[in-house]
Amino acid sequence: MPEITLVAESGRPVGSRPAGRLRTLGRVPAVLYGHGMEPLAISVEARALRTALTSQAGLNALLSLKIDGKSHLAMARALQRHPVRNTVLHVDFQVVRRDEVMSVEVPIMLTGEATAVHREDGLVNHLLFSLTVNATPDRIPPHLEIDISALNIGDTIRVADLVLPEGVTTDVNPDEAVVVGQSSTLAAEAEAAEAEAAEAAAEAAAEEAAAAPEGAEAGAEQPGGPEGAPGGGSEASGTSSEEG
Repeated sequence: MPEITLVAESGRPVGSRPAGRLRTLGRVPAVLYGHGMEPLAISVEARALRTALTSQAGLNALLSLKIDGKSHLAMARALQRHPVRNTVLHVDFQVVRRDEVMSVEVPIMLTGEATAVHREDGLVNHLLFSLTVNATPDRIPPHLEIDISALNIGDTIRVADLVLPEGVTTDVNPDEAVVVGQSSTLAAEAEAAEAEAAEAAAEAAAEEAAAAPEGAEAGAEQPGGPEGAPGGGSEASGTSSEEG
């Protein structure tokens, strides 16, 4: 990844008021540090900084900071933004070397259309939006892409399924979910209601089956009553005859 040239000025006064005055002039207060150098208070032109950090490389852009005739290979490691306007208020630049492995956050982008999921009114649940990777500055990808065209409801794309560029590794749990194809809330509620209804029907059937033998025994005793009744009538008839 080629570096992007960014011109900076040194010798800026520190403090909140001087920083505010710099911002009104269209500049962003910053500091450069790393590899044993004393932190250097600098400032950069806001528009040039925005262009550099919205380039193809994004926030992980490799920068060539030009300060007082010297060039420093650096990366923007911390940005402080305005809570409402989202403009950059301050930036920390870290001096880097081309051969050192760095740990950075790389955004995860979804490509393609999950036709099978949408056809069933499902949802594509994007759970992990960035991945911490390890790589030398020139191998850090601007982003990682996941093609969700083959995603179905019930499918899960995990960290282990990501294809990392050569020389790029990650320590994130390979089983961590990145994208899940799931049913919509209404569909899930309908499925839950159907499951509850089926369970209730099964319980009712089981209770009915358990009660059936008792009914059968009661039915078997009922014929004995009539047999006893004629017998009893016969005895009564016999008694009556004897009395006669």
